[in-house]
Amino acid sequence: MVDSQTSQDLATGATATPPVSEVELSRRAYRRRQQLKSVVTSLVSTIALAVIVVTGLQLSPGWPRVKQTFFSAEYFAKSFPDVLDGLWLNLKVLVVAVIGVAIFATIIALVRTSKSPVMFPLRALAALYTTVMRGIPMIVILYLIGFGIPGLGLFGRIDPSILGTIAVIMGYSAYVAEVLRAGFNDVHPSQRASARSLGLTAGQTTWLVVVPQALRKVAPALMNDFISMQKDVGLISVLGAVDAVRAAQIEVASSYNFTPYVVASLLFILMSVPFILLNDWYSERLRRREQSGGTV
Repeated sequence: MVDSQTSQDLATGATATPPVSEVELSRRAYRRRQQLKSVVTSLVSTIALAVIVVTGLQLSPGWPRVKQTFFSAEYFAKSFPDVLDGLWLNLKVLVVAVIGVAIFATIIALVRTSKSPVMFPLRALAALYTTVMRGIPMIVILYLIGFGIPGLGLFGRIDPSILGTIAVIMGYSAYVAEVLRAGFNDVHPSQRASARSLGLTAGQTTWLVVVPQALRKVAPALMNDFISMQKDVGLISVLGAVDAVRAAQIEVASSYNFTPYVVASLLFILMSVPFILLNDWYSERLRRREQSGGTV
């Protein structure tokens, strides 16, 4: 009876939470006070900055005219439906461009990281492509593709949104390919050697071992490229595609009020904010894992 009671006490003591010392309690209280102080300071500084900005605008002699020209509630409500309809075209172009860039950039990156002598001509071509395309402004690429391909007269009339999508894919594939190539080269050679020693082929090693590790390493950079692409799909308006930017231009041309541009900007911001927050969260997650010594 005594032995069973002793065993029960030992088991209860083993699972019980140890008491918190006075020192640890004081440390926790200090951290809570510091956190509260930081929050209050941030709120006060933010409110002070907002008051300064608003006061400065109100005291500016030209603010009433600027407000009417760029922030008119009347023209905002009038142009919002047409600009929103144009945004759907931007979303369609973005979805197709993301898929195209993912495929094309991966192929370029794999070609550039290959070591086979047979692939030398393709490696040289891929290196030339990424060098040239990264040096040309996106709007020039749009002009070259949007007006150059129809000028050949080989395909008849092509929708401007299709030409704009091709230009975005060609331009951003060069940037994303270099990001992926850096990720592929950053995977330690021992990973490839271990995979081959287990009997995996070269292709299986690439797709099952190298690519997953590389994507985790370069995910923040890829997200930044995606966010930039979200904005640049608005440049297809230079080819005549009626997207959000072009719809805003049409409204401005008929009203001589620039509020529709603000409407388009707000819609693009709302489209980008979720991915910006996701990028920040994932980057912070990777940073914490690296600092804690975990596997990235």
